[in-house]
Amino acid sequence: MIDVSEADLEDLRARLRATRWPEPWPVDGWEAGTDAAELRRLVGYWASGYDWRAQEAAVNALPSHFADLDGTPVHYLRYDGEHPDALPIVLTHGWPSTVLELTALAERLAVPSRHGGAARDAFTVIVPSLPGFAFSPQRPALDGTEQTHDLWHRLMRDHLGFARYAAHGGDLGAGITSRLAEAHPEAVVGIHLLAVAAPADQEPASLTAQERAHLASVAAWQAEEGGYLHQQSTRPLTLAPALNDSPAGLLSWILEKYRAWSDRGGDPAARFSDDFLLTQASLYWFTATISTSFRPYYEYAHQLTRRVRRVEVPTALAQFPADLSRPPRSWAERTYHLTRHTFMPRGGHFAAHEEPALLADDITTFFRDLRHRRPA
Repeated sequence: MIDVSEADLEDLRARLRATRWPEPWPVDGWEAGTDAAELRRLVGYWASGYDWRAQEAAVNALPSHFADLDGTPVHYLRYDGEHPDALPIVLTHGWPSTVLELTALAERLAVPSRHGGAARDAFTVIVPSLPGFAFSPQRPALDGTEQTHDLWHRLMRDHLGFARYAAHGGDLGAGITSRLAEAHPEAVVGIHLLAVAAPADQEPASLTAQERAHLASVAAWQAEEGGYLHQQSTRPLTLAPALNDSPAGLLSWILEKYRAWSDRGGDPAARFSDDFLLTQASLYWFTATISTSFRPYYEYAHQLTRRVRRVEVPTALAQFPADLSRPPRSWAERTYHLTRHTFMPRGGHFAAHEEPALLADDITTFFRDLRHRRPA
């Protein structure tokens, strides 16, 4: 799946060793962005201690497959369920992630008996790489082409032969999962989300006090944390050359998000090993896809992605305490047929990697009564 040449590997190490560090600011830690000392430590390890070949072998050992959907290539992982009646489910990752974030969750869902569960609850798990992320090429045009949720439906139904299936997603994957269910309720038995789309139409007078407080918290978060979102939505190609040319800059851009968005008590290492973080960064680096990973933000901001209006299939929402936002149930019910709402005791934005056991249990419980449901 990936075969990095020695020349490319040495080029990465040389760039890391030659990093032109900025003049330090008189600030502490993460006060104004990525902590300089932590970034220097990781860059040093990436240059001289990190074993890419071992990580490359682990990536290549994953159950990878490729589909050609009428000329559109899509990479995906497939984990066959241990039970003959395993329910198919498609898991969709977000940014700045790759399919690696979902492997622990996929394994638990496919073979629950290895983790204290029952074989009858098994899923056949499909984990596609988003277009423009590592192993799936970007879609050929900004408009006039199939959107990702339609590609997922064709992957599941036409390529893999699943007439009915489930879906789960967080971050960008939550939006794709929502659009998938809205567009194809005849095939999707239910969806499990970590985030929900805002209502397409909302009258200010109809908002509850909880909903107004939620919108205020979202506005405060965007003012404090949303710089990346504005840049990637408006001028992504101004930023892209710098991150594609400097591995230290690339690592800085995504490292700060892993720290800020996780339930880590201020320490990224509490949730993510150095090797995990550097493998994510290496996949973006060696496939030169950090630029194309920005496209979903730009496309959504420029009305090139369809908006979610109403999802009628059964929907579950799992909210982790350190995620980006936690809307009230009524907010989700404005757009979704919400039948399950879970407040998790711990975990953050990268829940599939941070708390795979909690997430797998919630997905399993939700779909237990939907396994034999016939879609609309």
